[in-house]
Amino acid sequence: MKNWNDMSDADFRQEVRRFLETEYPATLRHAAHRPRIHELRPWLQKLHAAGWSAPAWPAEYGGMGLNPAKLLILYDEEQRLGVSRGVDMGVQMVGPLVLHFGTQAQKDHWLPRILSYETIWCQGYSEPGAGSDLANLRTQAVLEGDEFVINGQKIWTTMAQDATHIFMLVRTDPNAPKKQQGISFLLARMDQPGITVRPIKTLAGEEEFCEVFLDNARTPRENLVGEMNKGWTMAKALLSFERIFIGSPNLAQNALIQLEGFARGRGAFEDPVFRDRFAQAALDVEDHAALYTRFADQLKRGETLGSDVSILKVWVTETFQRITELMIEAAGPDGGTVGPLQINNVGVDILSSFYKARPSTIYGGSNEIQRNILAKAVLELPE
Repeated sequence: MKNWNDMSDADFRQEVRRFLETEYPATLRHAAHRPRIHELRPWLQKLHAAGWSAPAWPAEYGGMGLNPAKLLILYDEEQRLGVSRGVDMGVQMVGPLVLHFGTQAQKDHWLPRILSYETIWCQGYSEPGAGSDLANLRTQAVLEGDEFVINGQKIWTTMAQDATHIFMLVRTDPNAPKKQQGISFLLARMDQPGITVRPIKTLAGEEEFCEVFLDNARTPRENLVGEMNKGWTMAKALLSFERIFIGSPNLAQNALIQLEGFARGRGAFEDPVFRDRFAQAALDVEDHAALYTRFADQLKRGETLGSDVSILKVWVTETFQRITELMIEAAGPDGGTVGPLQINNVGVDILSSFYKARPSTIYGGSNEIQRNILAKAVLELPE
């Protein structure tokens, strides 16, 4: 079995780039919409056949076994090419938790099915009234014999309409003294009576988020991962990973490249005010990338990231929004046009980028919550 970590970073980057540019469909690169499972299935089969399904998993469980340095290179190249994360929640979230907290029986059952994409997962975290403040969740699971009976509602559940399974946080002890206590981590089938999925149409007209209603839905007791009422520990483990992934500079860097090409084609750089605003955005992108490198170096050294990593998500998403606003301005009267605008024989979908930027400050923990974390845990300001 190939040991990727023995390669130099430069050689590994070249290998990853070659694989992605050869195998990932050109029609899906930097897609304006989140691809559905039927669009991604051929790509997923190639990933599985090549042994690339689970980059961070240990080799003995079918993963690539990448160290943090190699993993960041892979993510960087995927984002550079616009590779969709569409259905990776099983690999990125469920798998690592089962590896760390699951029983051997759970590992034997779930991990091969996640690797092969036999199971497609969605995340049951946010609820109406419990999004960024996740500990307020109200979905309850009551143990009846050998099954949990689940009642409640989840919202903003990405691509739930394509999922075969859901992993979710549920309240198993409503009388726990603290709201973070009494929460458990469950796995459940989506194709069962008692689970209803209702897609939510976004501003861009896409249906990538859903509401999930649970009305006496059931899952076997063996689908409890970790200890009963200890799910908050696992939730925090997942969220800390998500912070640095969402905080990657590629989101703003790609938008800046798109803005520059579009603005030059439109002659916007002839305006000194626009040039100044573009320069400020470019400096923000560079400063953010330098800060991201500092956190990435911590991971490469095997260090645990602290609460200050929240600044990455705040910085990159708000910079991303400002860049897409500049795109609208550069387009002038065409800024509200639906669909690609032709610039130098290249189609640029200005409005789609603008829409895509709107929820970026909300998902993964709203920027308001991230600022609260920074204020309390980093600056030690009074509550």
